Amino acid sequence: MFISGQFDAGNISVISCVDALDIQLNIRQDKNSEFYQWFYFRLTGAKSKPCCIKIMNAAGAAYPKGFRNYRVTYSYDRQEWKRHPTEMNSGVLSFNFTPESDTVYFAYFAPFPMERHHNLIASTTNSPHCSYSRLGATLDGQDLDLLRFSLSDQSKSKPNCWFIARQHPGESMAEWWMEGCIEYLLDGNNESAQKLLNSCNVYLVPNMNPDGSNRGHLRTNAAGRNLNREWVSPTLEFSPEVFLVKNAMAGYGVDFLMDVHGDETLPYCFIAGTEGLPEWSKKHQRQLDFYKKNLEDLNSDFQTQRGYPPKPAGQANMAMSTAQTAHRHNCLAMTLEMPFKDTSATPDTVYGWSPARSKKLAHSCLETLQLYLGSDLI
Repeated sequence: MFISGQFDAGNISVISCVDALDIQLNIRQDKNSEFYQWFYFRLTGAKSKPCCIKIMNAAGAAYPKGFRNYRVTYSYDRQEWKRHPTEMNSGVLSFNFTPESDTVYFAYFAPFPMERHHNLIASTTNSPHCSYSRLGATLDGQDLDLLRFSLSDQSKSKPNCWFIARQHPGESMAEWWMEGCIEYLLDGNNESAQKLLNSCNVYLVPNMNPDGSNRGHLRTNAAGRNLNREWVSPTLEFSPEVFLVKNAMAGYGVDFLMDVHGDETLPYCFIAGTEGLPEWSKKHQRQLDFYKKNLEDLNSDFQTQRGYPPKPAGQANMAMSTAQTAHRHNCLAMTLEMPFKDTSATPDTVYGWSPARSKKLAHSCLETLQLYLGSDLI
């Protein structure tokens, strides 16, 4: 038997892999950070052997409650990711599993590795409605990619709508959401997509944190910085990703922002607004309520009853992307959260919350954006 994680987005440290019934592992911390929770590894040479796999340091993870009622994702082909039950006892996350093949992969959530990201970017180049910009380089020298979708040459007269994802690299469902978003926008037979692109310019940053994604981090970039706490004064030295995107936003303008994330603990899809801004008004509340209600009507996986409690007026965290952007550009800015586990009201016993459901939610978000742009609220 052998456990390995030396591949794109891999994260695991082997304590012991001698006894199949007592495979002991640890999750590595993000570089220069105490954050950890994301794992992704391969087990080989254990076909038909009953195994007990234990993650010994689960209690010290960033969000240990995220391992309660958690089902690990596994795959034999890295295409289909199913769920398998786990137990959390005495601070150890464990699961019993008998592989049907000599090779099986386990991950915290279905991975979206950088190779798939590059394929996603390349898939847009044949579309006359999409243009590409390289914003600059990350600390590891990776490209930071920006995609712009539009059907009209008169781009300056239309609202500029931004979607960014994966500031926290372990939240891979966010880039599955982006893949669904891009597929929707590239579908020439989709009249709703064509109408949307006639109404606005769509700017996408499908992966805000390529370095953390490649390194197998949960929450930080190569410098150990949580990018969603860097939006006040980002620097090229420590958070070039935010520095470059924030400058691009200043150049193009922002009339709408959705920052796509995943939540380790809560079993819901929900949106967090920027109610804590000092300038929050009844109009801002109507904009937020309109978007959330219409998204709830369009997608049964999304709900508005549960989520993060809104911050009191004047207590917004200005270091976060949505608060900073809403304040600087006077626009509707929201954080979309999806679960690592599953939605409690619409559970899927085989796949849990999944890439397919993330992509479907992206379609609904774009349809809701069209409704918002057609309202009298913007």
